[in-house]
Amino acid sequence: MSDRLMDLSEEPARLSVRLEQLVIERNDKPEATVPLAELAVLVVSHPCVTYTHAVLAGIIAAGGAFVVCDGRHMPVAMLLPIESHSTQAERFARQTEASEPTRKRLWQQIVMAKVRAQGRLLKELHGDDRGLMALAGRVASGDTTNVEAQASQRYWRALFGDEKFRRDREADDQNRFLNYGYAVLRAIVARAVCAAGLHPSFGVHHHNRYDAFCLADDLMEPFRPIVDRAVARWVAEHGPAGVLDRETKAAFLSALTGRFERDGESRTLFDIVARTASSLAAVFEAKGKEFVLAEV
Repeated sequence: MSDRLMDLSEEPARLSVRLEQLVIERNDKPEATVPLAELAVLVVSHPCVTYTHAVLAGIIAAGGAFVVCDGRHMPVAMLLPIESHSTQAERFARQTEASEPTRKRLWQQIVMAKVRAQGRLLKELHGDDRGLMALAGRVASGDTTNVEAQASQRYWRALFGDEKFRRDREADDQNRFLNYGYAVLRAIVARAVCAAGLHPSFGVHHHNRYDAFCLADDLMEPFRPIVDRAVARWVAEHGPAGVLDRETKAAFLSALTGRFERDGESRTLFDIVARTASSLAAVFEAKGKEFVLAEV
């Protein structure tokens, strides 16, 4: 799978497709092209970007994702492939038939991985994990004691060194940066879910009739600290009231396209997430009893 992210936010552009290439035309600038096969996620933020039907169809056919942003440059919609795997219908069936104990065990592993990742980040940035590593070991099947919420209370107060900070999607502070980074991360995970032949709407834990990406929301949890790290570093240097401009977005996208050490190997987030989604599909098909959830 490709691993290139693009955000068109700073100026008007005309998008079209020619010979399996995305063609980008801007005023007074040379024409640019990008192979569709190399494009993982295209984020369109500028209100004066136009594109043909062939652009949408070409990106999706190549396995990419298309993200649309509103007037505040915040992602509001996402287009994903609906046919990405040769045994997709069979995997959909196995996914919906998964037992409640299996789902609870999977959610336990996801929460443990998320809390450990949060603890590692606090240790990295502030030298103290605020007890999160120990708390991760207390996650029960299905997280019935809600360790995730307990960890969140400690985590957000410590991450930015601000006891008053709260995670609020509507707040006009660094929450805007988190929203943007999470939306792109969500697109990456949703893309991997579809490529593994799973349906992004059928979650392990998240269930919302108005959410088409419940499974993506589940699987992205342990990877959120990648975005948190980038935002915390940016805020430490520029403050929480900065503009979500090209430079800011580039810093967050760069964090998601970097390489991570895993099992002695250097891998991209795209590869790690793809392996995670494939492992989950194997659990649903009873081909693998263990859910291999990589931690970065």
